[in-house]
Amino acid sequence: MQSQEAAPRPPAVDLEQAEAALVEHYPRLTRLAYLVLPPTLPRTRRVLTAHALTQRALPRAQSSKAEATATATATNGPGTDPAYAHVRLHLLRTALKTTRTPWPPLPRVWGLRLFPRPGGADELTLEQRLSSLSAPARAVYVLRGLEKLTDTHIRDVLDAAGVEDPQTAMDEAEGVPPHDALLDSPEFDPCSLQARPTDLIRRRHHMKAALAATAAAAVCGALLALPSDGWGADGPAAPPYAQNPAAEAALAPDRLTRVPKDAWKTSARTDFSVWPARGALTTDSALLRRALAVWARPGESVRVSATPGTPAGAPPGPPQLLYAGEVDSARVVLLYDGLRLARYAEPKKGTNGAALDFARVDGATGAEANAVVLDRVDGNVRYLTAPWVTKVEVRDLTKPSRTPSTLPVSANGVTDLFASPALRPGTCRSWNVLQLSGSAQTRTGTGTRLVTDLGELTPARLTAGRPSAPREVTGALLDAWSPYACSLAAVRGEGVRSVNAWEYARQPLPDGTGTAGWVCTRAETWRGDGTRVLAQFHGPGGASGAVVARADGSPACGARDPHVLAGVLWKSGTGNWYLLAAGSRGTSSVTATGGAQGSAQGNVLTVRAEKGARAELKGTLSDGRAITGLR
Repeated sequence: MQSQEAAPRPPAVDLEQAEAALVEHYPRLTRLAYLVLPPTLPRTRRVLTAHALTQRALPRAQSSKAEATATATATNGPGTDPAYAHVRLHLLRTALKTTRTPWPPLPRVWGLRLFPRPGGADELTLEQRLSSLSAPARAVYVLRGLEKLTDTHIRDVLDAAGVEDPQTAMDEAEGVPPHDALLDSPEFDPCSLQARPTDLIRRRHHMKAALAATAAAAVCGALLALPSDGWGADGPAAPPYAQNPAAEAALAPDRLTRVPKDAWKTSARTDFSVWPARGALTTDSALLRRALAVWARPGESVRVSATPGTPAGAPPGPPQLLYAGEVDSARVVLLYDGLRLARYAEPKKGTNGAALDFARVDGATGAEANAVVLDRVDGNVRYLTAPWVTKVEVRDLTKPSRTPSTLPVSANGVTDLFASPALRPGTCRSWNVLQLSGSAQTRTGTGTRLVTDLGELTPARLTAGRPSAPREVTGALLDAWSPYACSLAAVRGEGVRSVNAWEYARQPLPDGTGTAGWVCTRAETWRGDGTRVLAQFHGPGGASGAVVARADGSPACGARDPHVLAGVLWKSGTGNWYLLAAGSRGTSSVTATGGAQGSAQGNVLTVRAEKGARAELKGTLSDGRAITGLR
């Protein structure tokens, strides 16, 4: 019988190692604590608690060898530093303990509200699902998605952290589909914060109240009094800052702009300013008052999200009412102030769980003002369409030859629910887009236009062709978009206004198997910056294109600078590797240096290369200007 030698125990983790691990991984540890804490906790309180728990995770003294052994066995996943694993275990243990005990009054920041930057609809959906889990199950979900631990290691972590039944927690966490990428969202980053003041005027009044009770009674009466015309309470809105006639006018339901039903038929404009007020609750003053008050002063319980680059703050004056009505399980109010759309939603019963969403839409005309999201339910989306939209169809962009299906629309312009590609996890096998037909009574004409949901209030318009003269995606252009439909997932939640796809080059393949296509897709944002350019390569017979290069904030492939150059390592059917590169029209030569070297006249280059080779691409335009390859 062979004797087995006992495995050596790991060395004790000293305080200096633990402190170094905590400082190095502080953002990751606070994110873990923030995600394990209950989402029902107000966000400011949740942020402060996450930081407090992380800072308390540092051991008070050097760990014993027994504790170090337990920590390494319970928490060390593949490649994990023992000191980091030790701190992580202490953090998880205190976070789970905190969720089972009453919340302490401290820590607290006086005069500021701190909360992470808002994410998109995906993050909101994930947080709602996490809120339905127990604290140990949330810990399981986060350790799987954020820490990449195996189930065996997770079971050991929970056991070491004091969870009575780790297996039950692991089974419960299986009920929430994995969204590992979303766990890295700014929505869950308590180290990247927005700071806003609390009610400064009210605080000053409270200080005076400590010295003079009679003055306090007068101030509180002024702050808490209802409007004299009986609109009702402000619901989940924060208390008012001060009496201000201009601000109060913006919150008056009877001063909302309401456009006549048929104004769009004679207007020279085709934008949100000519949308009529629709819905069954357009005369519900109490609902409208709450929506306006929350827009001006969202309380801590209100979930607020905004398209990147959307200005915050109350409307500058009475906004325009676009819709007010019951949609699925909520009451929804849609407002427009000339620059932004604001969507207020509250449950049919009560106001707990109210949400406020913003989207920047300045300069939106025609196809960009054709539809707005009213609701999202279990991966499906429902739109309110413009009054000039006469027909709505759903088309799978990955199957251009398939006949689109008609989407029913109510008399108020509300569509039925349909599957949104923006909220569906997993492998992309289809991509639903809306095909909208307009009325001949507007300048937009009767042509069809394609828009797609990217997880925001307004859908993004899809076009195709040269950047200087993009066209609507119809007929043969549907075939051009098909291989690249799934690449739209790369610009979800980025505040995208429109996406154009342009096949800028064709290249014969060196093994004689056919011709490859090169396409650049450019996503323009509402804020002007943040533009994303993707270069994609599509070989013969391939079902989809492969993204081979990208650039953010680049003028390439746009109306200002339509030139683009990109390359890819490609393996032929004979097993040989090649560097293929292509530039847009007007490229007179292409040169590769580095791991693969060569040059060619014209806009395409083919060079033999080794697997894994890296090369730098440079091109020369016909006017002598140099361009570099997208990375």
